[in-house]
Amino acid sequence: MATPHRYTTPIARQTMAYVLAGGRGSRLMELTDRRAKPAVYFGGKSRIVDFTLSNALNSGIRRLAVATQYKAHSLIRHLQRGWNFLRTERNESFDILPASQRVNEDQWYAGTADAVYQNIDIIDGYGPEYLLILAGDHVYKMDYERMLVQHVESGADVTVACIEVPAAEATGLGVMAVDAEDRIIDFVEKPTIPPEMPSRPGYALASMGIYAFRREFLHEQLRRDAADPHSSRDFGKDIIPYLVRHGHAVAHRFTDSCVRASSEAEAYWRDVGTLDAYWEANVGLTDVVPHLDLFDHDWPIWTHAEIVPPAKFVHDEDGRRGMAVSSLVSGGCIVSGASVSRSLLFTGVQVHSHSQLRNAVVLPYVDIARGARLRDVVIDKGVRIPAGLIVGEDPEADAARFRRTPHGICLITQPMLDRLAT
Repeated sequence: MATPHRYTTPIARQTMAYVLAGGRGSRLMELTDRRAKPAVYFGGKSRIVDFTLSNALNSGIRRLAVATQYKAHSLIRHLQRGWNFLRTERNESFDILPASQRVNEDQWYAGTADAVYQNIDIIDGYGPEYLLILAGDHVYKMDYERMLVQHVESGADVTVACIEVPAAEATGLGVMAVDAEDRIIDFVEKPTIPPEMPSRPGYALASMGIYAFRREFLHEQLRRDAADPHSSRDFGKDIIPYLVRHGHAVAHRFTDSCVRASSEAEAYWRDVGTLDAYWEANVGLTDVVPHLDLFDHDWPIWTHAEIVPPAKFVHDEDGRRGMAVSSLVSGGCIVSGASVSRSLLFTGVQVHSHSQLRNAVVLPYVDIARGARLRDVVIDKGVRIPAGLIVGEDPEADAARFRRTPHGICLITQPMLDRLAT
C-alpha cells in the first residue's frame, strides 16, 4: 500500500485565491446596469461574490485578491466594507485589483488571463506556491483544499473543477471530455452545441471556471500567451485548450469537494446569470428544506453586515395584518399591515398596508406603497413602488411596462417606473 503524501503546511496556506469579478453579466439585463454581476445581491444580505470568497476563507486560504473591471464601484465598496478583516500580521492579505493598465498603458483587462497577467508582479510579491483562479459570479459551497490536494498529488499542470450539467445549459460554459483517469482530452469554450458525456447522455461535463496552478508555471504560461498575437488572453479560450493539447490537464469533480449540510441532498451550484435563474435561486431559499442551506454554521457565508434594527411586523386586524409566510425577511424591514408569501426581502424593505407580495425578490431599501399587488417579480434596490401598482396578473401589461422574461418573471427598476409617470 502506498504511503500517503504528508504536508508540513496545509496546501491552502500556500495558496492565493485570485477571483475574477470584472464581468458585466448582461443576461441579467437592467439588474447589472449599475453594478457588475458579482456585486448583484443574493440571499437576503449577501452579494454573489461572497460565496466564492467565503469558500476560499473557509477552505483555509488566507491570501485573497479580487480583479474588478465593469462598473466596479458597488463591488469595491462592498469588498472594502465586508472583507477588511484579514490582517497582514497574521500572514493574511486582501487585494482589490481594478484594471489599472499596469502592463500596457493603453489596454484594460483584455480577457480573464490578462486580468491575472497584468497583476503578476503583485502576486509574485506574496510568493504563493499555488494560485487558485476563481470565477466570482456563481453560487455554491466548495472546499478548495480538496481540489488543491488532488492537483498536487496528480502532478497536473492545471486542474479544472467541473460539474455535470444538462447539455442545453452548457452553451455559456467551457465543456470538456475526460478519459478514465479524469485527464482532460478535449476542451471547448461556450460551444453552440455542447458535446454530451458518453456515460450520461443529455449532460455535459462543464468547467466551473476554477483552475489550480503552481504559480511559477502559470507565470510562464501567461508570458507565453501574452506574446501570442492571435490569443484572446482568456483562460477558457486560450490557456486551458493549450494545456490540454500540450500539457497535463486534469478534471476535478465538484462532487468530491462540494460542501453540504445534513439537510442538503444534492451538490448545489448555480449560475444565476439570467433573470429567471436569479429569481428561482433566491425564491428557492424560502422552501421548507431549501437546496442551499444558508443556516449552515460550519460553512458560513461571510459578507458585510449592516447595523440595522430587527425586522418588524405591525397591525393585527382583519384585512390589515402584517405577516410573512414561507419567506426570508432581513433586518431593518417593516411589514406594516401587508401580506408577504414565498418572498425574500433584503435589508430595509418597507411594505405598507393592504399590499400583497408573492414570489417576490425585493432588493434593499425598496418602499412598497399601500395597496400594491406584486407577484413573480424582482425589484431593484431603492425602488419606490407606487400605491395600487399591480404586477403579475396581466402578462401583456407587464411586458409593456417592465422587463418580463419568457417564464413570466418581471424585473422592476426605478427608471421603468419613472417612464410610466411621464
